[in-house]
Amino acid sequence: MKKKPRHHQQLKQHRQNQYNNNGFTSLSFTKPSPTPLLIEKQSIHRTQLEALDSVITDLETSAQKGISLTEPEIFASLLETCYSLRAIDHGVRVHHLIPPYLLRNNLGISSKLVRLYASCGYAEVAHEVFDRMSKRDSSPFAWNSLISGYAELGQYEDAMALYFQMAEDGVKPDRFTFPRVLKACGGIGSVQIGEAIHRDLVKEGFGYDVYVLNALVVMYAKCGDIVKARNVFDMIPHKDYVSWNSMLTGYLHHGLLHEALDIFRLMVQNGIEPDKVAISSVLARVLSFKHGRQLHGWVIRRGMEWELSVANALIVLYSKRGQLGQACFIFDQMLERDTVSWNAIISAHSKNSNGLKYFEQMHRANAKPDGITFVSVLSLCANTGMVEDGERLFSLMSKEYGIDPKMEHYACMVNLYGRAGMMEEAYSMIVQEMGLEAGPTVWGALLYACYLHGNTDIGEVAAQRLFELEPDNEHNFELLIRIYSKAKRAEDVERVRQMMVDRGLET
Repeated sequence: MKKKPRHHQQLKQHRQNQYNNNGFTSLSFTKPSPTPLLIEKQSIHRTQLEALDSVITDLETSAQKGISLTEPEIFASLLETCYSLRAIDHGVRVHHLIPPYLLRNNLGISSKLVRLYASCGYAEVAHEVFDRMSKRDSSPFAWNSLISGYAELGQYEDAMALYFQMAEDGVKPDRFTFPRVLKACGGIGSVQIGEAIHRDLVKEGFGYDVYVLNALVVMYAKCGDIVKARNVFDMIPHKDYVSWNSMLTGYLHHGLLHEALDIFRLMVQNGIEPDKVAISSVLARVLSFKHGRQLHGWVIRRGMEWELSVANALIVLYSKRGQLGQACFIFDQMLERDTVSWNAIISAHSKNSNGLKYFEQMHRANAKPDGITFVSVLSLCANTGMVEDGERLFSLMSKEYGIDPKMEHYACMVNLYGRAGMMEEAYSMIVQEMGLEAGPTVWGALLYACYLHGNTDIGEVAAQRLFELEPDNEHNFELLIRIYSKAKRAEDVERVRQMMVDRGLET
């Protein structure tokens, strides 16, 4: 199953020779510099990376002097170190020191090299090494590494193809094969293939392996069969943290909050402490304010209130329930903040001009805003009628922060101008300033502004575009009816009502 590696040319573009005088391939990567280290004056300690660099440099010097390097243990140890440090540049240097015959015939060395390339994102280069292995059918190790590499890159079809090739070549899978294949299957979203792999793993004797079953839960959940995911979860004899969290995540992914909360409670009852990721995920989706407050109390008792992701989720929880004071209190007490924190508190002030104060604080704190930040501040400006501030921020977004406006930013600007009654400016933003085709959110903002200010001419243009983009959206027809009603154009009102009847939107 020979594949032309996608990164083949990039990796070889600096190659000067196919082989040097000692028969070793030349380097494909630039020579790395040692990692800088802060040290005390009286004691100098080399980092692991510096020590690795020194050893490889010595071996390269020996090779250049014609000293033959044939000890497989040396290469195996170096590749293991490169893997643990994710030192791909150093790994390439080791690769070029390994004699070709040793790489072909020594399964351990070639397998470690495949794992190194695959784990560092060079799955197709790893496949080149894999294709040259003469004994690859005797162990699943290299196959697992390559399957994992493709799955991590999102190349799920390649990962699945390797699994089926593995079966054709008679290579027996192990407990590490199936979780990797199941991840790829979940990425594809095929429950039929997932069920086939499920049968395979049972046949191979891994039907009660918690490591494999956890991956099976995730696969079924991602493929849309949450019932099968729960059935597998219930089969796990000794559930670990991953088991519980996989089921919890699966329920949350499907919007089954009640079931997710039940799993959360069962986790605690079984002595499994949910981590900050699980807690913040539940807080972000909890519908009942009562449940949210209970969860807040739970995290306080466990000293997790100031975990970054948890605090961010609490800000969102309280701001959505109108508890702005509590949201601000949590934000002000945070020991560290990220962009999500700033976005959450700015969004909490979507109808309050104080949100701009937080944006200014964000700027002074040298925190970098993103596209979501500007959606929040522009929406805030639209809701509070701060046109000049909105214009300034819209310009600042691209000029100072290099963020190109997206559809949602243009929709905010149209909303800003529209709410302020600046209909010509709003329409001009769409037809003259946008560098992309306006979508429903943009035209919808314009149509709503036309309804607010009774602008029939522009409203008709916006409505027509929306009828084309969203032919089944009743709201657009209803807004145009209200615009005509305000203008006392009864015939046009009836005409639009008939359009709704013709499209099956009104009985």
